[in-house]
Amino acid sequence: MGTRTRKRKDESKKSGYITQEGYRRLEEESHFLWNVKRPEVTEALQAAAAEGDRSENAEYIYRKKQLGEIDRRLRFLGNRLDALTMVSELPPDNGRVYFGCQVTLEDEDGTTVCYRIVGADEWNVERGEISVDSPLAKAIIGKQLDDEVLVRRPKGDIWYTITAISVTL
Repeated sequence: MGTRTRKRKDESKKSGYITQEGYRRLEEESHFLWNVKRPEVTEALQAAAAEGDRSENAEYIYRKKQLGEIDRRLRFLGNRLDALTMVSELPPDNGRVYFGCQVTLEDEDGTTVCYRIVGADEWNVERGEISVDSPLAKAIIGKQLDDEVLVRRPKGDIWYTITAISVTL
């Protein structure tokens, strides 16, 4: 089976930017769900349906639910992939923070953190990535080295100083 096309408008409130790597990961997820997982679940659903009474068949009910979840995720991914703008050019290296930059911040206590600003569909704190839509990213976008920024967070405001900026994508 090939890639499915979708025409429904993207109604999420997320920004429409994504890195090449993030776009590729979403495409791979969509491909895996459509070409591997969905056929696997459909086959298991057919086998469970062949066992007889579906109303009390736990395997049939489970597989039907699982198929619905896969289809919902595929619809979401299709809509998002159509709506996303892949950022493939490096941001200018002019000492300012932009989408795709790696930024090192130091808080009031001297603790440093380092984050890369990526799209809302690809962030992962364990990889050191934050969403361009996050309060932190919104506070530092456009700022430059040694700027102090106030970040308004749900758990309280915090001041950061930008100590390093590197351009990546």
